[in-house]
Amino acid sequence: MIRTIIALLFIILFLIFTIPVMIFEEIIWKKHKDFHDRSSLACVLWAFRVVLFICGTKIIVKNKENVPTDTAVLYVGNHRSFFDILLTYIQVPRPTGYISKIEVKKVPLLRWWMKHLYCLFLDREDIKQGLKTVLTGVEQVKSGISMTIFPEGTRNREEGTLLPFKEGSFKIAEKGNVPIVPITIVNSASIFEDHFPKVKATTVIVEYGKPIYTKELEKETLKNLGSHVREIIAATYAQNVKELPAK
Repeated sequence: MIRTIIALLFIILFLIFTIPVMIFEEIIWKKHKDFHDRSSLACVLWAFRVVLFICGTKIIVKNKENVPTDTAVLYVGNHRSFFDILLTYIQVPRPTGYISKIEVKKVPLLRWWMKHLYCLFLDREDIKQGLKTVLTGVEQVKSGISMTIFPEGTRNREEGTLLPFKEGSFKIAEKGNVPIVPITIVNSASIFEDHFPKVKATTVIVEYGKPIYTKELEKETLKNLGSHVREIIAATYAQNVKELPAK
């Protein structure tokens, strides 16, 4: 429990003591966007790395060179843990927003930071609002901001499986004309969810797949893009799970 308490305390203190930073960035955002983006990215990268250090998480990163650095991308990953966001965000080379469920928008201070990081909130019960969120994501990738989605729609509770991928958010890549980068995350639930409320030191594998360019896909594959990416991640997951240290 010691790791859990220290990590939670650090997050709370970070959110409180960076209020002046957020106010400053709110003021400069429009006039000095590049500085704002670099500042926000640096602050959160540092904070996430500290949290993962406190939790004793060892990360094996594979094929990060697959991520294009000259364009925004749509990252697509499997999702079993709250820590999936931390594990993937510390790898990004440019400002990157995440699509989160709308309930997270109710969390004070956290929602403010998420706004500065170009995160979007998706209400899956409201089709009209969901479409608006996707269209905002399209505009963001067109402006050079990468986006990350977990198309299972919720955290998967069962180890070794993937829920069906929802197709809607994949339109961000198609309409925004940016590549899709599959992310396979293995063993992230072992940090926290598998033994809630305790945080335990563990090893996690994060592997980046080759970029997928929607314009190069056959019509049938494009029509079932979510299933196509899910198959890639499922195959990579099966390979990597064999490499984890014995528990």
